[in-house]
Amino acid sequence: MQRWKIIIEYDGGPYVGWQRQDNGISVQGVLEKAIFDFSGEKVKIQASGRTDAGVHALAQVAHFDLEKDITGLKIREALNYHTKKHPIAIIEADAVNDEFNARFDAKMRYYRYRICDRRAKPALDIGRIWHIPRKLNVDAMHDAAQILTGKHDFTSFRAVQCQAKSPVRSLDSLNIARVGDEIHLTAKAKSFLHHQIRNFAGTLHLVGTGKWDKARVKLALDAKDRRQAGPTAPPHGLYLTKIEY
Repeated sequence: MQRWKIIIEYDGGPYVGWQRQDNGISVQGVLEKAIFDFSGEKVKIQASGRTDAGVHALAQVAHFDLEKDITGLKIREALNYHTKKHPIAIIEADAVNDEFNARFDAKMRYYRYRICDRRAKPALDIGRIWHIPRKLNVDAMHDAAQILTGKHDFTSFRAVQCQAKSPVRSLDSLNIARVGDEIHLTAKAKSFLHHQIRNFAGTLHLVGTGKWDKARVKLALDAKDRRQAGPTAPPHGLYLTKIEY
């Protein structure tokens, strides 16, 4: 039995999320079927974390065990062949030791949230970026974002249905920068709460429009009440960009 680590890129638009569910097609389900199709083995893949419906990944990491004697190159090529009808790509496949765990061994997770703040819609990026048809104040957004860095109780910024035992997390960095016609929110932490980054984006968007200032963001954080923070930004602007081990 060999444990394999794979790095996956996918467009989350067509899926109910990473996790296998009864109400639609999942990324996990597609990959597990692809593994069965080339190996004849039923396996369960474990990812570094579950992405929600509509959320994308540039470098999701997952692991699974396989009895078949095969190389990493052949696994990558076989998976890409059997997922060719899906917007899913295996970037790498490497043999790892039996102790490796894609979820629990992760030391840092990186996400990016993309916003397009021009008047015209993003014709080539529909479903991959949040379109806001007015210019946002990026400097004000970045300044307010710094209030959220560090160790806090993030109850105001997690989904009501979040299953994490504790709302306390340490946010290593949260930066907002303009990149052409886009605004990129980049976040770094060991772990995140359900909807945490999307709730950051929705709240900081209010700062960018001038409706909120950074003092209001601080009040929302201190309130420890989801109702006191901004709206949840749509999933299609969010990307899992890197997992550090």
